[in-house]
Amino acid sequence: MLEKLGNALKKATDKISNAIFLDKNFVDGIVRELQRALIEADVSLILVKELSEKLRKIAFDEKIKGIEKKEHLIKTLHDELVKILGDKRELKLKEKGQTKIMLVGLYASGKTTTVAKLGNYFQKRGKRVALLGLDVWRPAAKEQLMQLGEQNNLRVFTDLKEKDPVKILKNYKKELEKFDVVIVDTAGRHDLDKELIKEIEKLNKEIKPDETILVMPGDIGQAAKNQAEKFSASLKITGVIITRMDSTAKGGGAISACAETKSGVYFITTGEKINDIETFNPESFLTRLLGMGDLQALIEKVRLVTDEKSQKKIEDRLKEGKLSLDDVVEQVKSMNSLGGFDKLKSMVPGLGSAKIPEGVLENQQKKVEKWEHIIKSMTAQEKENPELIKKETSRISRIAQGAGVNSSDVRSLLKQYDLLASMVKDSSGLDMSQGINPRQLQKMMKKLGKKGMKF
Repeated sequence: MLEKLGNALKKATDKISNAIFLDKNFVDGIVRELQRALIEADVSLILVKELSEKLRKIAFDEKIKGIEKKEHLIKTLHDELVKILGDKRELKLKEKGQTKIMLVGLYASGKTTTVAKLGNYFQKRGKRVALLGLDVWRPAAKEQLMQLGEQNNLRVFTDLKEKDPVKILKNYKKELEKFDVVIVDTAGRHDLDKELIKEIEKLNKEIKPDETILVMPGDIGQAAKNQAEKFSASLKITGVIITRMDSTAKGGGAISACAETKSGVYFITTGEKINDIETFNPESFLTRLLGMGDLQALIEKVRLVTDEKSQKKIEDRLKEGKLSLDDVVEQVKSMNSLGGFDKLKSMVPGLGSAKIPEGVLENQQKKVEKWEHIIKSMTAQEKENPELIKKETSRISRIAQGAGVNSSDVRSLLKQYDLLASMVKDSSGLDMSQGINPRQLQKMMKKLGKKGMKF
């Protein structure tokens, strides 16, 4: 995510920290590098100019000396970058009653997929969620939402034949009352035309949403400013979700444009998977850009792939110090759902630069399928106590034959068990209900990286 910009920012801060003299040529060189990186990330020229002037002002202030000047420069750079990224905004649900969220945006912004991601996000937090499909213009939009709902156990309400979104809304109004959160998918267009605005205004009047969220892709860059202003003129936009932040260098432009128009960013999405959504925190986003990790985002991702009941079950087993082979397979599946080790390592301080084989977790899917067949060939006692299998080669041969795999595949599963068992031992005292201790999580992730998942 914005790797080039992150490298440039980190390089600039390192140069300032290591500099012996902060003369005019040195500071001008740093400023030019920062300008180039920010402009390539499509950040507003006005904001880039403001940042440059503030850095130069501090650098040439005779009242600030030596180390203190370095600290002032780095702090100013940090503060101004956070300012460019905007204030932290949080989407808060009602404590009592129903929260209605309407998503709006142009065609091909990833709105329908985002509806499902947002629904999954709140459902994993114990909320009863309903998705309402009111995009009657884009071919297969309603079908796509239904498919996403079926794949992720989300309730979807829509009518494939009806062409009037208001009628669809009224038909399901009674059924929707029993849900804590209702997320509405609306139609988009190639342009913000009068017809689209008229339809959205009509729906807004009927739905009376608590939150009206603008969805726009990260690669839109500074055009985001114009889009945010136009939508805000017709609707009360309460927040923004920026999509496709995994594949664009222009995400800085979309984020800074939202900050300029005072349209706070609630979430960013960083991939195609259902769990590739995270709350946007400018401070944390900047620390990740600078290669300093973002443990809070990682903890949030961990919570996304397991619901509250699953978390409680895992917590109880950890406290007991028990781990079955079924648990092992479920944990690897969860890690795959997190988006792969490449995404995870950027969130762990000190692990971003670690040399870890590409696709470490992404290549586990086939192994997981084999492991599930292997476990089916085991007795209940063997599943709960894998040490029995290790002691007798005959058990390994019997299990392999029953599953139709090689003995090496059985040993691979047992090695995975040993790895996770040692991680459970290291994480003794972990209380998932109160949140994960960052130091424990960092230690576990580093250990996982060093192991390299070599089976």
